[in-house]
Amino acid sequence: MKIAVVTGASSGMGREFVRQLGYFYRSLDEIWVIARRRERLEELRELSRIPIRIFEGNLIKKQVYRELSCALEEEQPDIRMLVNAAGFGKSGSVEAIASVDFRAQTDMVDLNCRALTRMTLFCLPYLGRGSRIINLASAAAFCPQPGFAVYAATKSYVLSFSRALGAELRRRGVYVTAVCPGPVDTEFFNISGALTNPLKKLTMAKAEDVVHRALKDSRAGREMSVYGIAMRAAFLGTRLVPHGLIMKLMRP
Repeated sequence: MKIAVVTGASSGMGREFVRQLGYFYRSLDEIWVIARRRERLEELRELSRIPIRIFEGNLIKKQVYRELSCALEEEQPDIRMLVNAAGFGKSGSVEAIASVDFRAQTDMVDLNCRALTRMTLFCLPYLGRGSRIINLASAAAFCPQPGFAVYAATKSYVLSFSRALGAELRRRGVYVTAVCPGPVDTEFFNISGALTNPLKKLTMAKAEDVVHRALKDSRAGREMSVYGIAMRAAFLGTRLVPHGLIMKLMRP
């Protein structure tokens, strides 16, 4: 059985990946979707061209991994694509966020880094030649970001992990792509806080466009997918300009 596995599938980028996967991989038998909100996952059945199997649960907790592990052992599927899209961010200084919601910082690390790594390790034995892994990083990974410190640091981990893992797996014919968008018009900002930077508002992208670009870059075997001229310029800028200077300009 050929499947795709998508985390964070109840909204935003994860939901859009489920919607588009059926157009890119028509030979899939099922898409296994993982998220906390079952009612949202049920709605995906109407949007997906491929049958959906639901795993309801919080990726910070153990229960969903037990269910996934049992299903993998029983079905022994051929995972053609793993999409790690679960994650969240909180804007504001580390001190300010901690004074309001101390756990938000550590939960960001647990979901954005630990859960992504754990899902990858669970799925690795079922990835064969030609399989793909797509990890949702961010343009925030390009440089430390005062006012978004923990989130940017978690996405730097995702980018570094993805690139190194891709180098390790290439001999097996498995390709890893880190997706590094700028602001995307999703529910992300309901949790992170409203977007106030005028420049970031101007570069806001649509989820369907970012996902379409990511799937094409993954199919081409690229290690990074950066959507839009503005974000490609940002990536180049963070390679040419000292990060210390960039952080001074960004400092709130």
